[in-house]
Amino acid sequence: MASPAPALADVPLTDLSITERVFQDLDTRPDAVVLTDGTTGRALTAAEFTDQVKRLAGGLTARGFGAGHTVALMAPNLPEYCVVFHAVAWAGGTITTLNPTYTAAEVSHQLNDSGAELLITVPMFGETAAEGVAGSHNQPVVFIGGDTDDTALEGLLGEPIEQQVAVDLDEHIVVLPYSSGTTGLPKGVMLSHRNLVVNVDQVLAAADFRPGEVAAGFLPFFHIYGMNVIMNVHLAGGGGIVTLPRFDLPLFLQICQDHKSRRMWIVPPVALALAKHPLVDDYDLSALEQVFSGAAPLGAELSDAVAARLDCVSLQGFGMTELSPVSHQTPARAPRSGASGLPLPNTECRIVDIETGADLSAGSEGELWIRGPQVMKGYLNNPEATANTITEDGWLKTGDIAIIDEDGYMFIVDRLKELIKYKGFQVAPAELEATLVSHDAITDAAVVGLPDDEAGELPVAFVVAGDPAPTVEAIQAFFGDTLAHYKQVHAVHFVDAIPKSASGKILRRLLRSQLQADTTTG
Repeated sequence: MASPAPALADVPLTDLSITERVFQDLDTRPDAVVLTDGTTGRALTAAEFTDQVKRLAGGLTARGFGAGHTVALMAPNLPEYCVVFHAVAWAGGTITTLNPTYTAAEVSHQLNDSGAELLITVPMFGETAAEGVAGSHNQPVVFIGGDTDDTALEGLLGEPIEQQVAVDLDEHIVVLPYSSGTTGLPKGVMLSHRNLVVNVDQVLAAADFRPGEVAAGFLPFFHIYGMNVIMNVHLAGGGGIVTLPRFDLPLFLQICQDHKSRRMWIVPPVALALAKHPLVDDYDLSALEQVFSGAAPLGAELSDAVAARLDCVSLQGFGMTELSPVSHQTPARAPRSGASGLPLPNTECRIVDIETGADLSAGSEGELWIRGPQVMKGYLNNPEATANTITEDGWLKTGDIAIIDEDGYMFIVDRLKELIKYKGFQVAPAELEATLVSHDAITDAAVVGLPDDEAGELPVAFVVAGDPAPTVEAIQAFFGDTLAHYKQVHAVHFVDAIPKSASGKILRRLLRSQLQADTTTG
């Protein structure tokens, strides 16, 4: 077995906001194209991007949406997404990023919980936005690409703010992405400027990022992976991004070919396509040196298949929204098949016995705990959940069962928490179960994940029905009206009772065993 890479030196904690950190690089290359709309070819140079950020920050401030205020953004990946994000940060505000596939009810929840006072979206999502704000506090809605000064983002542009509005880098919450927990509705993850900036610098150091790298940015910017690892790393590290509103294999491959991409940022379902789809052979990807997969574990076999197909190194990392998001990366200079990587600079990790809390030795399975400057401030409006996740001395309990080998490589082996990972999205069974039991004809329910080669896991429901019982089609239609596309149940099993412990906890392992038995016999 190859020797591990030497540990990287800690990165300095720079006293910059996230937008100052981005501008630090952009100011050195004003004429470089840094953002391109992959579907239209529209492009922004570094100087144009910086100007738009400063002017939008001025307009937001003049209209009362600046320092101390929260702005919600619900849009697909576009160059303007990056402008809005950094304009809010530059103005000293907080941005909360919404999944554009959310239903109106989900939009209302996040608007209410985050305290957002303005919603910025695109015309395609106008109807959902209108219903969402109606269910909240009737926030004004502004559209990227709107057709009147009152509703168009361009109408918000004002006198530029030339300097970062003063904020406490450690305490000010610059972004509030929402993360599914094991119980209840998604929770706002409070991330500071310090969190984002140090994680950008940690990733740049560990990933051997080089100026001039251009990546196809299809991973959604509302999600922390796309937001900080792609958007901010590329802007701050001397690179560029070609935005895609969704994954499109031919366009993705075309962009990687045309821009001679050195690396791909992907998730496991895309790895499957890269390993098996015949279309891949039609493109010149000879500039590709590495494929980096995150958001969910990538099996060693599939990782090796991608590397062989593309003649490059296949790497993985580990992260969570609560970690801004990265804590581990596998270095290209010392890859290890199936590993989620080595700790980033400034990052401590340990494996803890889930029963006793004692530290475990190399090669032992236990819960992965992480400590470092990228750990979130906590969950918004939820001190109990924060206390259950972060210890008094700063260790974040990931809820993942892992092994750290003698060389320091970490491998995810199971999940302590109950989250289902569907195509890189986190799906909380509790949220789906609450939706199911809100149906008049369902008296009890449980949801577990069914392993799937393409999706990672598929949410599957076990339902105790009333009389008359609803049809599977009726249940799925009910979900379609209530929850986002990735939260849909892919199968429904009717049962007499949901297995539970004496304390009332759902015994999901029994349901998973039943699914496995059904799959084997089927």
